[in-house]
Amino acid sequence: MTIRVLVVDDQAMVRAGFAALLGAQPDIEVVGQAEDGAQGVAMAAAHRPDVVLMDVRMPVMDGLAAAELILAAQSDDGGPATHVLMLTTFDVDDYVYDALRLGASGFLLKDAMADELVSAVRIVAAGEALLAPSVTKRLIEQFAKSRPRAAPSSDRLAALTEREREVMALVGRGRSNQEIAAELFIAEQTVKTHVSKILGKLDLRDRVQAVVLAYDTGLVEPAG
Repeated sequence: MTIRVLVVDDQAMVRAGFAALLGAQPDIEVVGQAEDGAQGVAMAAAHRPDVVLMDVRMPVMDGLAAAELILAAQSDDGGPATHVLMLTTFDVDDYVYDALRLGASGFLLKDAMADELVSAVRIVAAGEALLAPSVTKRLIEQFAKSRPRAAPSSDRLAALTEREREVMALVGRGRSNQEIAAELFIAEQTVKTHVSKILGKLDLRDRVQAVVLAYDTGLVEPAG
């Protein structure tokens, strides 16, 4: 199955470079290139790509606003999922944290190696969150610490069983399914089942949103 990708970045050389690299892959087709968020939203609606590589800072409309519109539009029409992968120059970026909360599947640094970019596109196209254990977790913790937050509330998590809350807390701490299985003395497949149920009950797109919600509700406290 061919992965259809839209590249959105205001720097022509960056767009061209990403498009050339991805287009050279046998399983990836670049269906369009956009120079700002507004153009990206229009092209995403026209082409319905599997993955949108979205720059954070752009003129006319920034990547956050564009990602929000793209994700909201596909939620409304129920069509095939379009996954948004944010691109940023900085590994700790306020806009990216907001994008993860909105439903972006992860983020990638613009200076990532070529194989990392290709791998990231394949990961999010498969419906998995690009939850890089170090950088993404650090970014979420950074802003969970710095932002004022309402008192911890269990209302949003009321539908979860006690075991599901345990699993979600470990997901929030960046644990893999294998690590969660070892810590709770259960099978890895059982962990996958719990994670799937958690996402369904809480209407979350992927593990990234589960991590963000774990911090937002106070289920997990920032380290330090």
